[in-house]
Amino acid sequence: MAWGSEASARPAAPPQLTAARPDTTDPAVLSRLTTLEVLRALETSPRGLDEPRAQRLLERYGENTPPTAHPPGRLRRFARSLRDPFSAVLLVLGVVSAAVSAWATAAVITVLVVISCVLRSAGEHRAERAAAGLRELVAATATVRRRPAPGAEPRVRELPVDQLVPGDVVLLGPGDVVPADVRLLRATGLTVHQPALTGESAPVTRNARDTPDAPPSGDLPGQRHLCLQGGSVATGSGTGVVVATGAGTFWARQSRPVPRRTTGGTVFHQALGGVSWTLIRLMLCAAALVLAAHTVLRGPALDTVPLAVAVAVALTPEMLPVVVNVSLARGAVRLAREHAVMVRRLPALHDLGAMEVLCTDKTGTLTRDRPVLHSALDPWGRPDPEVLGWAAVNAHWTLHLAELPAPDPLDEAILRAGGPGDPDPGDPCGRLTGLAALPFDPVRRRATAVVREPDHPGTHTVVVKGAVEEVLPCCTRLRTEAGGERALDEARRLEVLALAERQASAGLRLLAVAMARRPGRTVPAGLTPDSAERELTLLGFVALRDELAPGAAEALSALARQGIAVKVLTGDHPATAARACRDLGLDPGPPGTVVTGAHTETLDDAELAELAATRTVFARCTPAHKARVVEVLRAAGRPTGFLGDGVNDLPALHAADVGICPLGAADVTRAGADVVLAGKDLTAIGRAVTCGRDTTRNITTYLRVVLSSNLGNVIAMMVAGLLLPFLPMLPLQVLVQNLCFDAAQLAFAFDRAEPRAGARDGPTVLRPRAFTAFVLRFGALNAAADLGTFAALGWLLSLPSAAGLDTHAVFHAGWFTENLLTQALVIWLLRPGSARRMPPPLVAAVAGLTAIGLLLPLSPLAPALGLTATLPGAYYPLLGVVLVVYAGALGFIRARYRGAISIL
Repeated sequence: MAWGSEASARPAAPPQLTAARPDTTDPAVLSRLTTLEVLRALETSPRGLDEPRAQRLLERYGENTPPTAHPPGRLRRFARSLRDPFSAVLLVLGVVSAAVSAWATAAVITVLVVISCVLRSAGEHRAERAAAGLRELVAATATVRRRPAPGAEPRVRELPVDQLVPGDVVLLGPGDVVPADVRLLRATGLTVHQPALTGESAPVTRNARDTPDAPPSGDLPGQRHLCLQGGSVATGSGTGVVVATGAGTFWARQSRPVPRRTTGGTVFHQALGGVSWTLIRLMLCAAALVLAAHTVLRGPALDTVPLAVAVAVALTPEMLPVVVNVSLARGAVRLAREHAVMVRRLPALHDLGAMEVLCTDKTGTLTRDRPVLHSALDPWGRPDPEVLGWAAVNAHWTLHLAELPAPDPLDEAILRAGGPGDPDPGDPCGRLTGLAALPFDPVRRRATAVVREPDHPGTHTVVVKGAVEEVLPCCTRLRTEAGGERALDEARRLEVLALAERQASAGLRLLAVAMARRPGRTVPAGLTPDSAERELTLLGFVALRDELAPGAAEALSALARQGIAVKVLTGDHPATAARACRDLGLDPGPPGTVVTGAHTETLDDAELAELAATRTVFARCTPAHKARVVEVLRAAGRPTGFLGDGVNDLPALHAADVGICPLGAADVTRAGADVVLAGKDLTAIGRAVTCGRDTTRNITTYLRVVLSSNLGNVIAMMVAGLLLPFLPMLPLQVLVQNLCFDAAQLAFAFDRAEPRAGARDGPTVLRPRAFTAFVLRFGALNAAADLGTFAALGWLLSLPSAAGLDTHAVFHAGWFTENLLTQALVIWLLRPGSARRMPPPLVAAVAGLTAIGLLLPLSPLAPALGLTATLPGAYYPLLGVVLVVYAGALGFIRARYRGAISIL
C-alpha cells in the first residue's frame, strides 16, 4: 500500500497548524511540516515528554507493537473448509440423496465432508501454530529522553519499545534498530540500513531538516529526514521525535492485508474448480441420460430416480477432499520434519509443484545484508594488497578513535578481509600508532585516520578512504606501477575515472584509498578536513560486492534443473543486481537488459508480460512494481511464486500463487507468506518443490484412478440398464462398492514418488482437459471389461445349469466382484511409481479390495445387499480371462500414455 496514495485520499493538512489538532498522528502529513510545527502538533519538545503525559498517551495510542492478525478459530477454519469446491459437490449430492430419501447415501456423504474439513482445518491450525513460533521481536529497548515530571530536567534511559508513544524523543546510535517512525531533530553522519523497507542493500543517508523539500515525496522511506521502524542505524548518531507507533507506522501499514491474488485465484483453486465443474457436468449429464433413457424405454418409474442418484454418486470421487487434504498435510509434515520448511497454507504445496516461475528479491534472500571484499587495485587496475592494507588501517583507527562504537558495513567488510587493521607484531603496519580520526559523514563521504609510522619519525601519515568522486579531487599525485609517485594530471585523472566507472558498471562498490605524509607539527592538532584531506597521493581502490546467501547458488541451480525460471526483482541498483546474479550463476542478460521499475511504468500489461517472459533482472523496483510483474506473469498462464524477506515484498507475496520467505524475514512478512523456510539453507526451496510435485502426483493418481474407473462403471451401468429388464446394480450396492473403492484409494496419500522424479519432471498441475482425455480413454477400457463380464454372465445364466438361480442376485454379485477386482488392478497399474515397490498402505488397499470382492458375496451380509453366494462354477475362470485381458490392455495403453501421466 503506497503511503502517498493514502495521504492523498484523506483531507490534506495545511502547511501551517490550525487550531484543531488531529486525534491521531499521520507521518505522511507530519513529514510535510517544519520541525517546530511537528513538535507543537505532538505537544512535545527536544527535552522529551514528561512521564504523566507519556502515560496518558500510552493509554490513548496503545502499545508500540505491530498489529498481528488473529488466526481464525477452529470453527471458523472448519466453516471455511466447506467452501472447497469438492466439498460443495459432495454437499449437493448429499442434498439430492436426502431429497429422494436415499438416507444412507446422504449420511455417508455428510460423514466424508466432515472428515475432510476436520483434516484440512486441523492441518492449517498446526501449520499456523508452528509459524507463530518463528516470530521474533524487532527490538527490545530504545534509548529515550524523558522528564520525571513537568518542568523537571530530562533524563536519558532505556525503555521497552512497546512503551514508546508519539512525542517521545529517542536517541539513535550505530547498531540500534529504529523502534518507531521518527522525525529527526539532529543527526551526525547518520546512515540507516533499511533493506526490509526498500530492498536496497546499501545504507542511506539521513539528516535533520527543518523544512522538508517541496514538493514532498509520497515515498516515506525515501525522505531523508525520517527514520522508519524496521530500519537499523549503520553509522553516525541522531536524535528524533517519535511521530507514529504501533499500527500507525509505515511498517504496520505496509503489512496490512491486501486483496490476495485478484486474478482468478491460485493454480490449486483454479485446477480444483476446473475439475469440479467437469465432474458436475458429467454427473448431471449421466443422471439426465439415465432418466431419459429409462423413461423412453419403460416409461416413468419411481425406481429410476434412485438409479440416477446412484449414477451421480458413482461418478463423484467422494474421498477426494480427504485424499487431497491428507496428501497436503502429510507433505507439509514431511517438509517440516525433514527439510525445516513450514507450510502455512496447505494448498501452497500444490502451487509449489505447479510453479513455473520464481520471482525473488535479492537483498536478504539471494544475498546477505553486508558486503564482502572483491578486490584491491592500484590506480592502473592491477591487484595490489598494499591498498587493502591502508584501507584496513583507515577502517581500524576510524573505529577506535572516532565517536562511533562500531564500524559501518563497508569497514567491517575490509577488516574481515584480513587487512592489517588490528595490530600484529609480525606485520609492519601493525606497529602503527593511531593519533586522530575524522569519521565518515554523508556530506564529505570520506573517512580519515592519522597514524604514526615507526619508519618515518617526525611525520604523521594521513590515510583517507571514501567515494571515488569525493577522494579523487583531494589527490594531486598517484602511485605509479613501479611503486613511485607521479603527478595526477587531467589525462590521468580521466583514466582513473574510467577505471572506476568500469568497476562500478560491473556491480561493485568502489572506495578510493589515498594517503599523505605530513610534518608532525601540522596534525593531529586542530585536525580538520581542510587541513588533512588535501594534496593526497592516490593509492588505488578497494572493490566490494554483496555477500551471497549460503546455498543461494545451489538453490538457483536446482530450480533450473526442475524447469523453473528465476526472475530477480530488487530495489537495488541495476549494476549491483546484475553482478549478484552473475556471481550466483544466473545470467542477467547482456549489458543494458536489466529492466528498471521506472521503465515498467511506461508499459501496459501486455507489453510488460512480453518483457517479463524474456528478462531476468528487474531493478529499482518499488513494492508495486514487484507485485505488477508477478501479476502479469500469472495472467500469462505461468504459475508464479515469490521469495522475499522484507515489508516491501508483501504486495508481491500476496500477488503470487505461492509466497515464500526465508529465515530472518520480517515478522509481518512471515505472517503473510504461504511457506516459511525455517532453516538457513535456500536449497530447501528445491526440496519443497519436489515435495509439492510428489503431493500433486498422489492427488492426480487418485483422480486418474477414480474417474476412469467410475466413468467405466457408469457407461457399463447405462448400457446394461438399457439392455436388461432389471437394474444392473442396486443403489445400495453402488454405495458399498464406492465406499470400499474410496477407502482403498485413501492409500494414495501415503504413496511416495520415485527417487528424483520431481527433479526430472517439469511443473505438475491439475489440468482438467488432460484429465478428460485420460478418463475417456481408460474409462472406455474399464467399460469394455465390465461389458465383457456382462456377456459372460449372460451366457452363463442362459445355460441349463443356471436354472433355478436368482438371476438378479447372480448378476449383481458377479458384477460386484469383477468391479472391485478391476479397481484393484487400476490402483496397482496406474500409480506413477509402479516401477517401484508399492508401499504397505497400497499393498493393503489392493489386497483388501481383492478380498472384499471375492468374499463379500460369500459372507452372511450378501443377502442384505441383494447379492448371492451361488455363482456358476465357470464364472471364476471366465472372470480370470477378463482380468488378464484387461490388465494387458491397461498396461499397453499406460505405456503409450506414460509421458502424460505425471503431468496431468
